[in-house]
Amino acid sequence: MNSRKSLDRVPSWVPATGHALRHAGVHFDAVRIGGFLGEDVAYRLMEFTDFQAGPIVREATGERNLYFLLPPQTAATHAWPAPVRALSRNGRSEAFVGIPALDGLTWPLDWRSRPTDEEPFVEPGLLHLMVTRAME
Repeated sequence: MNSRKSLDRVPSWVPATGHALRHAGVHFDAVRIGGFLGEDVAYRLMEFTDFQAGPIVREATGERNLYFLLPPQTAATHAWPAPVRALSRNGRSEAFVGIPALDGLTWPLDWRSRPTDEEPFVEPGLLHLMVTRAME
């Protein structure tokens, strides 16, 4: 049985309805992984964490990217192999990530894994390990 707790409070960066763009590097950093590789990494991470991986946002259209949300200022602590891309506030470029509400109509975005009080973010080192394993 999954004993996952729901959030006692919703993070300020999660919109109440629909979806909204949030600036990467402010409330969170993000690691973007597209298509099958993104789904593979998400599954590995969720299986390893007993399905309590932290927040992962999935796009239902286009390249079907997955965005793994990390604590702010942590994405650059690892060298991410191509085609994986770290999104953060690096002074050279701006990056925005679409964030869905926790409930209601949020298409074309949804949560592959939601933030919880216990896991408000994906752990960067563990994500890097799962990316490395998926690309072997």
